[in-house]
Amino acid sequence: MTTLRIAEIFGPTIQGEGALIGAPTVFVRAGGCDYRCSWCDSLHAVDSEYRHEWAPMQPEDVWQKVRDLSGDKPLTVTVSGGNPAIQDFGPLIALGKAQGYGFALETQGSVARDWFAELEMLVLSPKPPSSGETVDWAVFDTCLAKAGDAPTVLKIVIFDDADYAWARDVAARYPALPLYLQPGNHTPPPPDAEDAVIDMDGIMDRMTWLVDKTLADGWYSPRILPQLHVLLWGNKRGV
Repeated sequence: MTTLRIAEIFGPTIQGEGALIGAPTVFVRAGGCDYRCSWCDSLHAVDSEYRHEWAPMQPEDVWQKVRDLSGDKPLTVTVSGGNPAIQDFGPLIALGKAQGYGFALETQGSVARDWFAELEMLVLSPKPPSSGETVDWAVFDTCLAKAGDAPTVLKIVIFDDADYAWARDVAARYPALPLYLQPGNHTPPPPDAEDAVIDMDGIMDRMTWLVDKTLADGWYSPRILPQLHVLLWGNKRGV
């Protein structure tokens, strides 16, 4: 029997980033991750100190919660984390698809799953140098292969020049994949921050810098988007 570790389920809200930005959704956030990115903006779904908050749930129970939140009206369910690919979300996806719901999933591409092919959207978000992690491109390619005909996009977080150069290399490696770039969001705040208030000015400065840089370089293929939910609600959970 499949048991899922769930950090939170919430919505309906809007997808705040990437290819489905602005789309109504219910979020299912998995607990647990095989990465420890230096700037992780979802530590409550990653760090072991929050493990006591994660609920062990059967797919049927997760699905009932999604139905309750959505008013039993089919929409796109966003599965995120942490890294949801380290758990078996196949049974949940099957339950939802049978009722007319679609599923989008975001993962760094470090674990490949057969059920990627059942997704309405697979968002592969390889982590750039600023994260402190290293991408295994062979596994990443396996994730792409497992997706089959499922729509698949790249989303890369950018903090600095090194991340930008790295993103250009990734784009050249996968020219057929739509690419979304977004400015980085530090959570928790960087060590030199005076308090825990979100650095909105810093985020918008990075957004402006990223737009200016891509246009000046004549790099017109990526879409450059903010984290809309951060602009609306900061780093508040459950929205």
